[in-house]
Amino acid sequence: MAGMGFVSLAVTVVGLGLCSSLGSGQNYFLDDTAGLGRVFDGIGGLSGGGATSRLLVSYAEPHRSRILDFLFKPNFGASLQILKVEIGGDAQTTDGTEASHMHYENDENYFRGYEWWLMKEAKKRNPNITLIGLPWAFPGWVGRGKNWPYDFPDITAAYVVNWILGAKQYHDLDIQYIGIWNERNFDIKYIKVLRNTLDKVGLSGVGIVAADGNWSISQSMIIDPHLNDSVEVVGAHYPGTHTVTEALKTGKKLWSSEDYSTFNSDTGGGCWARILNQNYVNGFMTATISWNLVASYYEDLPFGRDGLMTAEEPWSGNYVVESPIWITAHTTQFTQPGWTYLQTVGHLTQGGSYVALTDGKGNLTVVIETMTHDHSVCIRPPLPPFNLTSQNATFQLKGSFVSIKELQVWRSQFNFKTKKPSLFEKLPPLKLVNGSFTLHLDEDEVYTLTTITTGQKGSYPDPPPSARFPKVYKDNFDVRTPPFSEAPLFADQTGVFEYYNNLTDPGPHVFTLRQVLTQRPITWVADADQTISVIGDYQWQNLTVTCDVYMENVKSGGVFIAARVDKGGQSIRTAKGVFFWVFADGKYKVSNDLAGQTVLAEGLSGTKAYDWNTLSLTVKGQFASGQLNGVTLWKSAVVLNPKTGWAALGTQSFELAQFDNFSVLSE
Repeated sequence: MAGMGFVSLAVTVVGLGLCSSLGSGQNYFLDDTAGLGRVFDGIGGLSGGGATSRLLVSYAEPHRSRILDFLFKPNFGASLQILKVEIGGDAQTTDGTEASHMHYENDENYFRGYEWWLMKEAKKRNPNITLIGLPWAFPGWVGRGKNWPYDFPDITAAYVVNWILGAKQYHDLDIQYIGIWNERNFDIKYIKVLRNTLDKVGLSGVGIVAADGNWSISQSMIIDPHLNDSVEVVGAHYPGTHTVTEALKTGKKLWSSEDYSTFNSDTGGGCWARILNQNYVNGFMTATISWNLVASYYEDLPFGRDGLMTAEEPWSGNYVVESPIWITAHTTQFTQPGWTYLQTVGHLTQGGSYVALTDGKGNLTVVIETMTHDHSVCIRPPLPPFNLTSQNATFQLKGSFVSIKELQVWRSQFNFKTKKPSLFEKLPPLKLVNGSFTLHLDEDEVYTLTTITTGQKGSYPDPPPSARFPKVYKDNFDVRTPPFSEAPLFADQTGVFEYYNNLTDPGPHVFTLRQVLTQRPITWVADADQTISVIGDYQWQNLTVTCDVYMENVKSGGVFIAARVDKGGQSIRTAKGVFFWVFADGKYKVSNDLAGQTVLAEGLSGTKAYDWNTLSLTVKGQFASGQLNGVTLWKSAVVLNPKTGWAALGTQSFELAQFDNFSVLSE
């Protein structure tokens, strides 16, 4: 790693952090004489787990394409090399539900959701991007009523393989890797069945990543050669930059297959810088994938703004290119999957780390980070505290790199004291003397030194300013451009709400929004007994929500509209708000919670299945009132809490129901 007692001569460039080597400092070698390290597999982002790209599809052009360029366009922004997506399972998986390609056993539809579109957009920008799929949840039929898909490994494997085949048949997408079940106990039999199923249908080139949790599967792989042969990559989540001996003994690729999960302020960018370097320095992990790709979901849902960038306002067009984009660029714009790490990587003596990679054709890229613990907080898991001070570091190139005379220099300085970061700044090229250069490294900096000359800091005109969700919002679900299966801006929290052509209705309700699940999915996190989709501004307080509703469950059907819904994501079960319910048995209820336990008012409504009814809910201050078909049904219900929240619609169980002519008027 670091050499001792070596003094070299390097150029001095004032103001660029470069200094003469005649002062004190530590010396480091970059050398391939003794061979190379592991092959680099890339840096990526994760869309899903769940519904984290939900709002992105609703952006108008050109803003949507610009966001995608910052994520995927090579030599422009993050230049991501991997895109991992959730295989939708119809269930709540952190910030919402993602629709399955098979709601039911005899149902296949490879145009639901937006992950297909996102993969195609990524591939359009980077034809070499690696595509990965992973289930978080499964439709209920996969488990035959049990909450455990491994009980029926053949069915589960066929379900997953159908998704891979559908990606190719309908979208010309080649999925290169597939996972097991996100952060759940692995099942050895299922992994072998999945491998066998893939091989049988001609997908022997699709590698299995296991087990997308901790490293524990590696011990089973060591003692089970068949299992070891079935798995191509050992993937762990949030490994804290460290691996275990058993994982190394498998001889497999080691990935941090989900990492980061940190608020995307500059401290989050600092966290990401440490992770990207030290995952290899400490753990020999050759790929790192960020959860999540882009914070494109309502910020008041769990883990708000935990993406590499922020795009949560399609109604305004505003987006923010956050610091993790440029930290990613320090590696991705100057390396490619297939490059190889040098063995001479490691920690800097006064804190920080360095990695070096080569393409085997004479190119070299060195990435150095000096992120302090105080200013690079990693939430999940927190990395341990450490001391870091300014330092001089001399790097001596040896082996096949000794003839390199010049390196391109890119630098990011977070400047936490002045709060004026300088991100991904191009500095003048560095002339080497006798294959040596010295850097003066301050705290909270990232450097890339490289022979690659194609990097650039992409830019577009500033996006429109940030704005609140419109105070007046209407959707009759007739206009379906682009033709995604979900209506714009609705964020399903349990259940799946899809566009529906009601061909049996020649009247005004031909095009509707329909809740389509009739069976509870195999869950991943806590969901609710009800289905619900939220929309709007979490700060809404005084508002009127109106919607036409249609129940399709004769015996026990029930639907609602709601205001001031205060929770979503994996906390949806305990959501409070004002919920106006009508039922197929001719009754109504007003509750202060999604579970319907705290009743504010109730009585007879005369509603029944297979009739359209118009519900209107008005909440102002501490009082709420409701109308049915234009006539006041109840009023003066006292609402003390919550004070603010989203609007919503939904059903009392997993049942078919339709909605039309939705509107919100807020003060």
